[in-house]
Amino acid sequence: MTHLVSFRDATLGYATTPALSGLTLDVDEGQALALVGPNGGGKTTLMRGIAGGCTLLSGSVEVNAKRIGLVPQSADLDLTFPVNASEVVTMGLIAEAGWGRRITADMRRRVDEALERVNLIDRASHRFGTLSGGQRQRVLVARALVARPQLVMMDEPFNGLDAPSRDIITRLITELTAGGVGIVVSTHDLSLARDVCSDACILASHQIALGPVADTLVPSHLARAYGSGADEAIAALS
Repeated sequence: MTHLVSFRDATLGYATTPALSGLTLDVDEGQALALVGPNGGGKTTLMRGIAGGCTLLSGSVEVNAKRIGLVPQSADLDLTFPVNASEVVTMGLIAEAGWGRRITADMRRRVDEALERVNLIDRASHRFGTLSGGQRQRVLVARALVARPQLVMMDEPFNGLDAPSRDIITRLITELTAGGVGIVVSTHDLSLARDVCSDACILASHQIALGPVADTLVPSHLARAYGSGADEAIAALS
């Protein structure tokens, strides 16, 4: 079986400074993997390791997914940039179309379809920065989907979302995995990780635990990862 992503005893870092160690995991087609753990525990570093945004200091990483969609945190974006929702989604086709090349009619249709999947086709011409936080996050999901990825990585996609946006993204994760797409979700919301994902990886500068959510998101593992904050993390699952 060919995995979309494989890490073997990997240490990831920045320049020569380690940030995450002891990483051994696979991401497969149709799998939804939640990355959980305290702030600074390595969730974003792991996703950067897949995308080539940090340094492999030891071990190995193999990325076989040819098309990868990324959903960043919307809070990291410049909301003053003068683009509308449709143009943001079109940016997801740059790798396919190339810079400066004309967007084809088929690509425009795919942009509309992606916006329809997140229930925002009626906001296609609205400026991105004027949308609500939940709507912006859904536009970013549409941008990731328009390229028909084999793997989608989502960095804290549920932060600050209204209930409709949360429900839409949750539904899409279920639909995507049913269609064979691999999903990696970084989240602080342990109850959502349990309810939405099939598997979880707990990180706290190194890999604490990995496996099905029912076996992984348990008090003993959470206590090792969260330390004095474990009670709050455990309570979130009750």
